[in-house]
Amino acid sequence: MSTANRGLCAAWSALAAARRARTPRVPFFVRGVAVGSVAAAHLEALRRFDATVHIDAAGVHALDDDPSEALVPVNLALREAGLVRAWRNELFALPHPSTLEPLARIERAAARFWGTLTLGAHASGFVRGSDGRPSHLWIAQRSFTKATDPGLFDNLIGGGVGFGQTPRDALVREAFEEAGLDPAEVAGAVPGRVIGLARDIPEGFQQEWLYGFDLELPPGRTPVNQDGEVAGFRCLSVAEAADLARSEAMTVDAALVTLDFLLRHGCLGAPVRRESIEVARLDEALRGLLVTRPP
Repeated sequence: MSTANRGLCAAWSALAAARRARTPRVPFFVRGVAVGSVAAAHLEALRRFDATVHIDAAGVHALDDDPSEALVPVNLALREAGLVRAWRNELFALPHPSTLEPLARIERAAARFWGTLTLGAHASGFVRGSDGRPSHLWIAQRSFTKATDPGLFDNLIGGGVGFGQTPRDALVREAFEEAGLDPAEVAGAVPGRVIGLARDIPEGFQQEWLYGFDLELPPGRTPVNQDGEVAGFRCLSVAEAADLARSEAMTVDAALVTLDFLLRHGCLGAPVRRESIEVARLDEALRGLLVTRPP
């Protein structure tokens, strides 16, 4: 990244955080495919599970072609040891990193320990102004009891893609749980770009593809949380939403999806024009994170 872009990233801390990976890690293999990574400091904790994994100079190898069942007691033990955090009792796919073919199933929280690829679905909920352009964005505040990022601000909709689901499936599910929107209200959601994260987080390593969607809500339609995971919603002008996304008060995931929305719709606003060199550099920095050919 150029010096100019690094300077620009300072104003959008999420851009720098998206690829902040400093912890030494070794590859994790399933069927000979590197599907993730394990922190080098945690290898010793895995040595007693020699019936499930083999550790050598190349990395950590699952011994079963489908390690779904074999990893269950391992992950439970890692949870007891405090190495798997924010247990969800939700299954995610353990996908092939190139094809997304599910090679196994894994507890959602354990995906961070193993550094395996996960998928997320987020929607920027917007209201259109009288000029036909997006004028406001609906922003959610995460519950203060959430296991991850409590109290931080988020997109209108955001959630993980469970085993057997597509990103749009997850979007429809989360739309009701988080915002009280029924499937018909989400049917018109327009796909944005796919953003790739690869970063150290407190739970381990987040290797994730964020599938962003644009979801228009009519004026007066107020989202209502259903599952207790959202503390409240705010309808902010695009300028206010941009300011919030620049700050560390918004999750990295949501800030990047918000930035993508603002760039694609030319919403960074006066006095900065869409054609300005600052916005062009910002767009270039985000493009460096994009998954260009997701399956």
